[in-house]
Amino acid sequence: MSYIQAFILAVIEGITEFLPVSSTGHMIIGSSVMGISHDPFTKLFTIAIQLGAILSVVVLYFKHFFQTLDFYFKIFVAFIPAVIFGVLFNDYIDALLENVVVVGLTLFLGGVLFLFLDKLFNDEGKSNESPSYPSAFKIGLFQVIAMIPGVSRSAATIIGGLTQKLTRKTAAEFSFFLAVPTMFAATAKKGYDFYKKGISFDVHQINLLIIGNIVAFIVAMIAIKSFITFLTKHGFKVFGYYRIGVGLAILILYFAGYQLSIL
Repeated sequence: MSYIQAFILAVIEGITEFLPVSSTGHMIIGSSVMGISHDPFTKLFTIAIQLGAILSVVVLYFKHFFQTLDFYFKIFVAFIPAVIFGVLFNDYIDALLENVVVVGLTLFLGGVLFLFLDKLFNDEGKSNESPSYPSAFKIGLFQVIAMIPGVSRSAATIIGGLTQKLTRKTAAEFSFFLAVPTMFAATAKKGYDFYKKGISFDVHQINLLIIGNIVAFIVAMIAIKSFITFLTKHGFKVFGYYRIGVGLAILILYFAGYQLSIL
């Protein structure tokens, strides 16, 4: 992997991690086009740079992290379903991650759903307060759906928040907070799996990881701020069209014989 390739993947990660468009689908296209999708280090790189994206949430919402314990308990309650399902169905989830068609289809079908979300869920009469404990748990169940590659963790949890009578802004922000323990746990788990395989790094790879995390951090900060503003004003429809386009692109490339690989 070159520095330019690392930079491009980090930009893709930073933009797509917190947007409801599936970072997995974009990583498939990006790494495959650059011809590095089968490199073991590429797979580790895309996992490790999630830490930079996580840090962007902590920095952007720094003051919000000094809240009552009640808020953290709600985050923990929402986090529980992902832990349970992740442990019980880890092998099945890994198998799904090898199926490019699943990613393309879920992106496409999720995009179609997004075209109708604004009519199904508007902000009229919705709450700007944090969800109740039962609502937090239900949002956590929606996050489990995102274990299907291509669904998008951000999309699933935001929709989960909307079903619990939260405004778009509040649902998105709760999704960002929930991403911190979820992404950290997923990154730690995958990192440990690679460690068990005896993977070691040279100086060049360490530099790539440092650059990747810095770029993902900066880009994710910009993406989060822009997304909140855009979502509040314009809703989900544009993301629906975008998901449909990316999903179709993956399916067309796959059935045309291009070697696409899930990271």
